Amino acid sequence: MSKFFKKLKLLLLIVGTSIILGACEDKNENNPRRTLDPNEKVNTWIKDVMDEVYLWLESMRQPVALTSEPELYFESLLNRPTDRFSVIYPDYQELINQLQGVSLEAGYEILLARESETNNNIVAFVTYVKKGSPAEQAGVKRGDRIERINGERLTFDSYIRLLGNRSENHSITFFRYNNEAAAFQAQPAVSLTVTEIAEDPNFLDTIYQVNNEKIGYVVYHFFAPGTDNRYDNRMDQIFAEFQTEGIDHLILDFRYNGGGFVSSAINLASLIAPNVTSNDVFSKRLFNSFLMQFENFQNVETKFRSKSENLGSQLKGNRIYILTSRRTASASELIINGLKPYMDVVIIGDITTGKNVGSVPIEDEDDPDNKYGLLPIIFKDADKNGQSEFSEGFLPNIQGVELRNQNRLLPFGDTDELLLKLALDRIKGVQQAGARLKTFDIEIIGSSFENKAHYGKMVDMDPSIKTILKRKNQ
Repeated sequence: MSKFFKKLKLLLLIVGTSIILGACEDKNENNPRRTLDPNEKVNTWIKDVMDEVYLWLESMRQPVALTSEPELYFESLLNRPTDRFSVIYPDYQELINQLQGVSLEAGYEILLARESETNNNIVAFVTYVKKGSPAEQAGVKRGDRIERINGERLTFDSYIRLLGNRSENHSITFFRYNNEAAAFQAQPAVSLTVTEIAEDPNFLDTIYQVNNEKIGYVVYHFFAPGTDNRYDNRMDQIFAEFQTEGIDHLILDFRYNGGGFVSSAINLASLIAPNVTSNDVFSKRLFNSFLMQFENFQNVETKFRSKSENLGSQLKGNRIYILTSRRTASASELIINGLKPYMDVVIIGDITTGKNVGSVPIEDEDDPDNKYGLLPIIFKDADKNGQSEFSEGFLPNIQGVELRNQNRLLPFGDTDELLLKLALDRIKGVQQAGARLKTFDIEIIGSSFENKAHYGKMVDMDPSIKTILKRKNQ
């Protein structure tokens, strides 16, 4: 039994449960080790962690040399391609900051597309601009089409290098769609500074009135409680306002939501699922064969919270509409899967990422010189009935793909914007909503979201639900 196992603090979502593993003798505990170089020390710690918590324990691979760079060593252990999500970070605190939406940047996200099959050019469409950011102050807007960074054209050969400049002060040359001219028109180049931004995931909320019915609309970009739970508290306020206004329908926009903290996912689900209490199961959790031999890792369930702001019972048809894309992942998919046994979940957009597994952030608490942070996959989530097979993603009930079915990105909340319009049409009873969508010949090749720490992650850092893994000393 490793030293790590006795002291590891995993931030698992097992509310109110103290986990104590059974007695186990550590035969090597008092054996002194030879002096290790820095890489060997870090890699030994990595192996100790993975030997005990990695979900695919039996499929973990033989590592490269213990003296290898930790990033290479960690990668060599992983069960690729099944494991698409385990990751290592050189700085644990930077990882935690990014999971909370704090990063050094100019404040705009992008989708990358090929300009034409006849050339090598790449264009970057601005998907949204963060509030209060240098990009917002410079006048950058959703839908702008960036062609140059620091004066150099984005191409297949240059775009990866040029996108790296976005983490430093840089300039962009872009075009903006002109409705009267029905074309993109050049705008003056702007210089953007980078600064530390604490992004609020609650991007937009509003209420529409259609056919004498009220429709609540929420754009939510990632799951994070925020300092002193301010983001979760704001979501509670939004739903309290929806409840007071008596909304009849609810649209959640998860198209760019790549996941985040499970605690925030439970908070949101508890505002939506009709008539649930703290006794109702939101999800079930499975661990690897080593952890599952201990009683407290068997039949682990996470429960809804009792929320006075819950409005599920007032939603017509016991139904919710969720807007998705291929960047909808992890905790967003957990919401979809967890709500399905309780209500009708209508998915509008594109197929989701397909991530039914989760991580916890792990640091080396015994060695202050080891700054690395790990996010290994350690559990698999299922709904209350044990349904967990969405690793290929959730298929939409109504399909619509940004830039393919609408050749520009309209502002969030614009009722003509592709995915919102599809949802509103479905609510209004428009027959075969989305069946006559145009298709534009455009090839999406990536986005800025894949580089975010919260993209594709299902983690939890709420101190009130920390669970300590430890064993009894003999």
